[in-house]
Amino acid sequence: MTPPLRIALYQGPPGVPSSTGETLDALAGAARRAAGAGARLLLTNELYLTGYALGADVVGRAEAADGPGASAVAAIADECGLAIGYGYPERDGTAVHNSFQLIAPDGARLAHYRKTHLFGDFEGAYFTPGDEAVVQADFDGVRLGVLICYDVEFPETVRAHALAGTELLLVPTALMRPYEIVPQTIVPARAWESQLYIAYANRCGTEGEFTFAGLSCLAAPDGTVRARAGAGEDLIIADVDPALLKASRAENTYLNDRRPELYGALG
Repeated sequence: MTPPLRIALYQGPPGVPSSTGETLDALAGAARRAAGAGARLLLTNELYLTGYALGADVVGRAEAADGPGASAVAAIADECGLAIGYGYPERDGTAVHNSFQLIAPDGARLAHYRKTHLFGDFEGAYFTPGDEAVVQADFDGVRLGVLICYDVEFPETVRAHALAGTELLLVPTALMRPYEIVPQTIVPARAWESQLYIAYANRCGTEGEFTFAGLSCLAAPDGTVRARAGAGEDLIIADVDPALLKASRAENTYLNDRRPELYGALG
C-alpha cells in the first residue's frame, strides 16, 4: 500500500501583497517550514502570486504559464524538495485566466488548470473561463486533481474527479465572508459523497471590499476534517492516507452504487 502523503496548506499572507516578490518571499518561508515538518506538497490559495482584489490591475499583473512567477516557484520547490501548487492570473494571448500550477520538487510542471466556474462581477469581467473539467497528476503514488474555489461548490465537478480516479483534490480558494458554510459544511460533504480527500487552501485578511474567511482544511472521505486553520495567517500540516481512502470507499459505496442511466436528464 502506498504510504501516506504529508501535505501542507498555506493560508496567507494576509491582505493585498505589495508585489509578487512579497508573496514569493512568504512562499519560500512557508515551503521551508512545510519541508521541515516532512511535507511533500505545499498548497497555496487562489491568485496567490498577486492577491485577489486587483480589479482591472489583474490584466497587467497576468503572466504566461512559463513566466517569471513560475520560474521563481520552481526554484523554491527545488530548494525545499517538495511540490508546490499555487494560483496566479495567466495571460494567454489576449485572454486572462484564473489559473493554477502544480510544480514538482525538481521544478518541472506537473499540472496546469484554468478555473471553469467564475464567481461574481470581478471574475466575470476580467477572466476567461477554462474549458477542461478534470486535470490530474500523479505524485508520490497519489492521483491528484485540481479545482479552484467556486468550482468545488458544484457537486458535478467533484464527482467527475472521483469517477476519473482522483484521490486528493487540490482546491486553492479565495472564499469571502459570510460564506463560511463552504469550508465548514460543503467541503467535508463533498469529500464524503464523492469519497476522496479535499485540500482547501483559502486566503485570509481583507483586500478591498473582500474579507476572506480563512478556515483552510483537509477533509477526508470518512467525513472527518484532519486539519483546520483559523481566520488568520496559518500553515497546517496533515496526512493523506491511501489506506483510509481504500477502507472508506469499501464502506461507503456511492461510486459503485450509482445508476447513471437515470441521470441523463440532469445534463
